[in-house]
Amino acid sequence: MGEKHVREIFYYKDYYLNFFYSLKPEVKKKFNWTLQLIATLDRVPQKYFEHMTNSTGLFEIRVECGSDIFRVFSFFDKGNLIILVNGFQKKTQKTPKNEIEMAEKLKNEYFNQSNADELRITKRKKR
Repeated sequence: MGEKHVREIFYYKDYYLNFFYSLKPEVKKKFNWTLQLIATLDRVPQKYFEHMTNSTGLFEIRVECGSDIFRVFSFFDKGNLIILVNGFQKKTQKTPKNEIEMAEKLKNEYFNQSNADELRITKRKKR
């Protein structure tokens, strides 16, 4: 019945969801299909999921629908946990620098928040 998941996918705040809800139904369907691939395949084809060179561990989820190209940035946390952040429609050959900078900022924010949360939990346990 259900496929075994080798990765878990989470959204950081509402960044991905706000992007997703702005898409046409056929693009949403393609994103859901692509995320299912990423969650269940041991080896995800580079066409759908690729490490961003010159980044600090960012990955790009790639979706094409007709002649439109869409991207969502993501990163790994704790092994097989993938965190989705900002998405955009790609209109030029080169990925916009401001989108990469936003993804890096959100990644740092996520890890700073996670570390602060872990510190609070650790302190509570010690009491």
